Amino acid sequence: MKKVQVLGSGCPKCEETAANAKAAAAAVGVEIKIEKVKKPAEIAKLGVLFTPGLAIEGEVKVSGRVPTVDEIKPWLTKAS
Repeated sequence: MKKVQVLGSGCPKCEETAANAKAAAAAVGVEIKIEKVKKPAEIAKLGVLFTPGLAIEGEVKVSGRVPTVDEIKPWLTKAS
């Protein structure tokens, strides 16, 4: 099971990011556990200045925009 973190306040774009991660995981057959990181200090520790952000297994993949389902798929299938 991969740890996926959605970084942001819980705004609609953050929710869309979480939904896209779930859809990508279902499409590639990978189990994920989504953790929503809402505290600005915790988000900053990951080096993210703009939300929404997405981190997989602790590695920030994108920040400041909503990643697409197709964009997320290869991030989930790479060995970590």
